[in-house]
Amino acid sequence: MSKRVKWTVLGIGLATIAGVGVLTAAKRGKKATMVRIEAVQPRDLVASVTASGQVRPQTKVDVAADISGRIVRLAVAEGQTVTKGQFLLQIDPSQAEAEVQRAAAAIASARAQAAQAKANYLQAKRNYERSAEIKRTNAQLISDEQLEQLRTAMEVNQALHEAATHSVEQAAASLRDARSRLGKSTIVAPMSGKVTRLNVEQGETAVPGTFNKDAATLLTISDMKVLETRVKVDETDVARISVGDSAQVQIDAFPDTTFTGHVVEISNSSVKSALSGQPQGDQAIDYEVTIRLDNPPVDTRPDFSATAKIVTDTRRSALSIPIIALTVREDSAVARGDTAVTLGRNATQAKSQVGNVDVEGVFVVGTDNKVTFRPVKVGIAGERYFEVVGGLRSGERIVAGTYQAIRELKDGTLVREQKAEPKKKETKS
Repeated sequence: MSKRVKWTVLGIGLATIAGVGVLTAAKRGKKATMVRIEAVQPRDLVASVTASGQVRPQTKVDVAADISGRIVRLAVAEGQTVTKGQFLLQIDPSQAEAEVQRAAAAIASARAQAAQAKANYLQAKRNYERSAEIKRTNAQLISDEQLEQLRTAMEVNQALHEAATHSVEQAAASLRDARSRLGKSTIVAPMSGKVTRLNVEQGETAVPGTFNKDAATLLTISDMKVLETRVKVDETDVARISVGDSAQVQIDAFPDTTFTGHVVEISNSSVKSALSGQPQGDQAIDYEVTIRLDNPPVDTRPDFSATAKIVTDTRRSALSIPIIALTVREDSAVARGDTAVTLGRNATQAKSQVGNVDVEGVFVVGTDNKVTFRPVKVGIAGERYFEVVGGLRSGERIVAGTYQAIRELKDGTLVREQKAEPKKKETKS
């Protein structure tokens, strides 16, 4: 084979290889991207805020002792239902009883002294009045000095009588105080409810809660008929909640039952840190929202963990798109100065700036299966769908997945609908 023939064969082989490469690249460039496609259509949407917290009774009372003493009788147990005025426990009354006896003796003594002082005063008064009458009829029989002495004696005895009367009042007050302290040694239920916490046993010493309320609390009575769930809601969501909003509450202790409720209170101040008592600058700011249960279960106990789903808004037959379909792209219309087509959430920002601005939108699938990015304006968000306020019409097809595919799509990209996998039939064992 001549040298020229060899070079000719080599050239033909290289040309063939190059042609195959070009065809392969062309086919690869026209390969469609597999995506999920959904039609824009009306749906019922429910916007909600989910938060966790604990179940608590609306009304509860921490019962504490007002006097110090040993508990000599305990008549209730934790979990027991009590009625208002029912006897709960007895603190050793011996010291209080002794105080009552001393006060009673003191008031008896004060009354005796008051009676004596009154008799002395009346006697001095009669002496003065009799001498004054004699002085008036016969001035020579009683001197002015004697009459003055009798008058002074009367006034002194009058003052002593008044002092004795006040001593009786003081002794009576001491007796009332002693009886009050004796009454505080017997503790009865301040309200009807269930004993949800019992901190003491018979024989322990009760102490007044002057400085430490928790240490002085003997027991807690809760009205379990009206229960509430207090949840912590992030500051970004609390503004969407209003008093009266309905809620669905899931209590961890009853996983198969969902309870209904409604918002009755939204705190005006944020939840304080347990350490410093103030919100921390580097921590999320939460607000406490109180939800009253409409149908509380009978076996609920305080502090059960619960999760509440608060419904903040609803839409009936609202045009909607899957949440995953909404993506962000650079708005080239802003760069051209054409802000009229910008319908996403960044529309305001787009009108105030000139340059590359990111806007939210979806990829609309054309009749040729090529996609075009279109800005949209969305409203409330349901669990899986956004409400469409503007930018799309009912029936238009959009790319609804996958996330990776949407992330890499560009205008003009050829797509092909990914067929749903058939559900596997269950085999009977």
